[in-house]
Amino acid sequence: MRPWRIFVLLCLATPAWPAPPPASGRWQGVVHIPERDAVVVVDLAQDDHGAWTGSAILPDFGVKGAPLGALNVTAAEVGFTLEALGTPRFSGRLAADGTLSGTFQQAGNTAPFELRRTGPAQVDMPLRSTEIAKAFDGVWSGQTELLGNPLRVRLTLQSPNGVQFFVAGHREHDLKVDLVAQDGAFLSVRSSDLGGIRFEGELRSADHRIVGSLNQGPFEAPLVLVPGAEGGQR
Repeated sequence: MRPWRIFVLLCLATPAWPAPPPASGRWQGVVHIPERDAVVVVDLAQDDHGAWTGSAILPDFGVKGAPLGALNVTAAEVGFTLEALGTPRFSGRLAADGTLSGTFQQAGNTAPFELRRTGPAQVDMPLRSTEIAKAFDGVWSGQTELLGNPLRVRLTLQSPNGVQFFVAGHREHDLKVDLVAQDGAFLSVRSSDLGGIRFEGELRSADHRIVGSLNQGPFEAPLVLVPGAEGGQR
């Protein structure tokens, strides 16, 4: 048998590996919100059971590795929500040139977005709540200022997993807690209310206070919580 015929037969006998689905990969681009473009990075992939999963990075809003919700992927369209920013929705169409474009919708406002595939997906696994140590138990309060607005903050913690998150500025808000996680002396509390709010701080046992920051979207303010309800009193 001639060598070229052997080569052809080998090629025919070798199974073809399936190409990755069109939506799979890392997508990077911008949302054209008024007066500026916001950078967006979206990772989309299928798990071992074929279910779609994903995460997003929006550095202009202080969002990193946020899980995608209500994820809907077809051969031509991709849609998902982002709870870290108060559940805005991205609805886009896949094009043959490796782009994903569509509309970003939030609170009745819309803005166009364009993303381009830049490589394989790098999906961040969602953070999960953990139990809280008894050292954090109690009512912790503090005051800060965000964008010129004074805020009172109160965290009520009860091990192993009880937490209440209260913020008062021009209005008072009992926030829904989506995640509370402790890693040694460090505490993280997150809420998707009000466009996404999180507190991250370190418990200082020497003076019994939690030193950290309050973040809302891309904005950050230093915040020290001390025992007692005065800082967040209604």
